[in-house]
Amino acid sequence: MDNHAALRANVGLLGQLLGDAIREHHGQAFLDKIETIRQLAKSARQGNDEDQQQLLTTLKQLSDDELLPVARAFSQFLNLANVAEQFHTISRGYRQDAGPNPLDQVFERLKGANVSEADIRDAVASLDIDLVLTAHPTEVTRRTFIHKHVQLNDCLAALELELPEEEKAGLLARVDQLITQAWHSNEIRAQRPTPVDEAKWGFAVIENSLWPALPRFLRQLDERLEHELGERLPLDAAPVRFTSWMGGDRDGNPFVTAKVTEEVLLLGRWMASSLFLNDIQELVSELSMSEASRELYIESGEHDEPYRAVLRRLREDLRETLLHLNARVQGQKTDARDLITDSEQLRRPLELCYRSLQECGLNKIADGLLLDVIRKVACFGIHLLKLDIRQDGERHTQALAEITRYLGLGDYAEWSEADKQAFLLNELNSRRPLLPRQWQPSDDTREVLDTCRVISRHPRDAFGIYIISMAGEPSDVLAVQLLLKECGVDFTLPVAPLFETLDDLNHGAAVIERLYQLPWYRGYMQGRQYVMIGYSDSAKDAGMMAAGWAQYSAMEKLVAISAKEKVALTLFHGRGGSLGRGGGPARQAILAQPPGSTLGGLRVTEQGEMIRFKFGLPQVAIDSLAIYASAVLEANLLPPPEPKPEWRALMNAMAEVSCAHYRSLIRGEPDFVPYFRAATPELELGKLPLGSRPAKRKPNGGVESLRAIPWIFAWTQNRLMLPAWLGAHKGLEKVVEDGHEATLRAMNQGWPFFRARLDMLEMVFLKADLGLAAYYDSVLVPEELKPLGKRLRDELRASTKLVLQLKEKSELLSNEPWIQESIKLRNPYTDPLNVLQAELLKRSREQGDIHPVLDQALMVTIAGIAAGMRNTG
Repeated sequence: MDNHAALRANVGLLGQLLGDAIREHHGQAFLDKIETIRQLAKSARQGNDEDQQQLLTTLKQLSDDELLPVARAFSQFLNLANVAEQFHTISRGYRQDAGPNPLDQVFERLKGANVSEADIRDAVASLDIDLVLTAHPTEVTRRTFIHKHVQLNDCLAALELELPEEEKAGLLARVDQLITQAWHSNEIRAQRPTPVDEAKWGFAVIENSLWPALPRFLRQLDERLEHELGERLPLDAAPVRFTSWMGGDRDGNPFVTAKVTEEVLLLGRWMASSLFLNDIQELVSELSMSEASRELYIESGEHDEPYRAVLRRLREDLRETLLHLNARVQGQKTDARDLITDSEQLRRPLELCYRSLQECGLNKIADGLLLDVIRKVACFGIHLLKLDIRQDGERHTQALAEITRYLGLGDYAEWSEADKQAFLLNELNSRRPLLPRQWQPSDDTREVLDTCRVISRHPRDAFGIYIISMAGEPSDVLAVQLLLKECGVDFTLPVAPLFETLDDLNHGAAVIERLYQLPWYRGYMQGRQYVMIGYSDSAKDAGMMAAGWAQYSAMEKLVAISAKEKVALTLFHGRGGSLGRGGGPARQAILAQPPGSTLGGLRVTEQGEMIRFKFGLPQVAIDSLAIYASAVLEANLLPPPEPKPEWRALMNAMAEVSCAHYRSLIRGEPDFVPYFRAATPELELGKLPLGSRPAKRKPNGGVESLRAIPWIFAWTQNRLMLPAWLGAHKGLEKVVEDGHEATLRAMNQGWPFFRARLDMLEMVFLKADLGLAAYYDSVLVPEELKPLGKRLRDELRASTKLVLQLKEKSELLSNEPWIQESIKLRNPYTDPLNVLQAELLKRSREQGDIHPVLDQALMVTIAGIAAGMRNTG
């Protein structure tokens, strides 16, 4: 508990300084009111009904002028609590007591299980982890606040040291300045970010955190490998790589255009060139030695400082390349040449210097900054982040239909699957062009073709893969390959279907099997297939229990089919940060997958504010990378058990019952949509500048067209957390009633997949709050809809009781005191924001028109509750 005391001390320090800033701005009386609200919330949490009523009365009686500063006070405190908690995980005291790091632990487990050194060596050599930064930012915090939070972390780290009082006072003064700056700044951005803004945000994460973190992580892995096996990582090892959807994900986002994609690709190269230039400049300064290999000496032109001579040439080439890229991004003409166009141009001179230093016995120098830069070239390359392209399959179908209609061939969209495949394969094998020369396509079709043409103008290394949303047939994959070919793409770009509804997941393996049977496709794919598994939309479609089982079953079948056909399969997991979208601890999620599902590598999305929580600080990023690498090694070398036949039977039964119940409510209950819109801020979310993408795929659609992010986000706000648990209770209840409770307990003990489901439910239930959900209903929901809210809360209560019964516990997460402490710390600040939000929604809806003060305060409560929950969409 000493660790928790240190966390509480830092939370108290930051909170006290925030209070000072509030008092200086609004006076002691206002600060006293904030403190009264906090104390009432704390007492109410401990079961004091009188203080609970007093809290509600106090917040209801706030004037319009008080609403915004009160909301800001509690929201900013929660952000400071997150800063303290993130720092706590990397603090000296916590790390001393935390035991071995994940890499040490996994090597111990592998040795304990008698895994051979050869197998460990092969598993490390084949590590292929691709973390995909996605542009759905539910991250509403402005970049200026993120920067202040990073600086606060640095101050907290310095305050851990034994310092003279004068230095300590200086650090505390700096913390005070940063918190005061934040209090006097708007925490919500005024406008939605553009896709280019989002891409720049992703580049900033690389520059500030992952750029220094990655080589330090690889040093950890290298040292562990040498210690255990007497071997080192190869120079070009890239066990972890980074990809982005920012500027490439155009599914339902009209703002991501071919022009945007082109600009983001150029900006990525510009940022990479800039970062490498800084590193090369430092190497030029450091590598002043004259001893060199004959090879380097000749390459340097027999210079008396050969390392500097070679690296200066590289430095000048990078400088000219930067000038060229800068002019292109700004649409200006330039005489500067685009000299560094391939990662090999960076790698070759750096490795030449490395070999020379080793040959001269200067290994300590070789294994310093030079090795770090070589490793960065391998993992980041000259594009910094590879860019994925994603588009809805319907857009490709419509583009081809427009072409076939113009050519007098009929309407491609109306053809059978067999006819589509025959046409596509014939055109893919044809040497003549398909696109007519004088044809003027519609705007939508032009955009699809222009995107393909952008791809053709850049090298293969600039791109990850092409993902097709709502893919359901082999023709969806072939259609993309034909459009790429017709637009001049002369390299193999992997095309991945995204299976994201329950039906698509159930039929996905059959689609891939049919693709594998096509001789043209087998030649094109070159022995590797990517398949994306959608967590968000499948859970929205069928509920978390049925979706989870469908995802698992689909992965199992895909792994088996690919192994049989000798195809290397990479599963791409479209997880979100929230629990309702497949979020949760990374290690547990990886080990809960079917055996063999990570043998072809791991590809996973990192979304929204979770990018900042997991990679926003260098040491946090190092820890996150170590967790991923150790979990994949463990999954590949100590795979989880396959489920027993009786476990499968129970999962099938639970999935069927839970899906039927979930859909009966979401689709079949006539009061559900009105209740959803009354009880949550779903309609008001449109006012919050969450990201560049519209909240709905179709502007006039209902819940079915609502994206999974706002769907989850809305229910998180009123603390009912409905999408993360609805249906699960009915499935579990049915098999318990049928006499299988003992089997469920055995599944929890022996099957990581099922244990992860129950653990996720525990986390959801701890973050949910029946009292607050009921309060939203009492303030916002019409009388005729309130019975539905009570029904849902009763089901949540019964679900919680049943999960505790199955896990044989008396309280939620009793074995996770760290998480309990984290949530306990936040509740006195999150609870008032929830009450305040309900009041703001009531006033806003009564007024009808846009009210700037109310709207701003409402946005602050939304962002604050998201910070308190530590996940949003």
